[in-house]
Amino acid sequence: MSLATLAAATILAPTKLDPLELFLAADIVVQLVIAGLVAASIWVWALMVGFSLRLRNLQRGSAVFEEEFFDADGGDAALDARSRKTVPSARIAAAGIAEFRASHKAGLKDRAGARSRIASAMEGQVALEADMLASRLGFLATTGSVAPFVGLFGTVWGIMNSFFQIGMQQNSSLAVVAPGISEALFATAIGLFAAIPAVIGYNRYSHKVNAYEASLQRFADKVHAQISREMEEL
Repeated sequence: MSLATLAAATILAPTKLDPLELFLAADIVVQLVIAGLVAASIWVWALMVGFSLRLRNLQRGSAVFEEEFFDADGGDAALDARSRKTVPSARIAAAGIAEFRASHKAGLKDRAGARSRIASAMEGQVALEADMLASRLGFLATTGSVAPFVGLFGTVWGIMNSFFQIGMQQNSSLAVVAPGISEALFATAIGLFAAIPAVIGYNRYSHKVNAYEASLQRFADKVHAQISREMEEL
């Protein structure tokens, strides 16, 4: 090979990886895998941002309601001041008060049983609130566990296609094999790019949901104690 040819090859050779070029040069199956993983990654980040904002609003709304609830002379005043459909603490208090009213209407013949039913009603509502909040994290868990394997599928398919090209061209030189392998490995990289934030986000927000559930349970215990005192005065 002449010096001029070597110089031209050096000039034309890429100096860095271009993700867009790797995507465009990849097989259609690998392109579909990469496109799906990129879409999943975008959705993961959108979910994390939306969940963070929602959880912050719920915590703020619950804190305000709980303060109003215990400052009010009666629970009804605070319950009327906040919508039960938007504040988890209001729905928990409403569940306890509704059970208290049902027991009071029946005559409170079994006060210990009434206290147990009131506690169960609020504990069930606390669990329901936590489950509804945690259900939004399901996609993060799925992406974190599945995305690496989807990327690996794209890699395997790309490598199979590279070996097929070797057989077609009857040439096993690195120049023939390397582009296809690079495109194939790019799918695995995108899979990890989608999975890593999803796993981190799922672990972080699962911890936050557990902490929020514990705070709701503490509020439910306080409401139960207040209702128990009112029952003793009847």
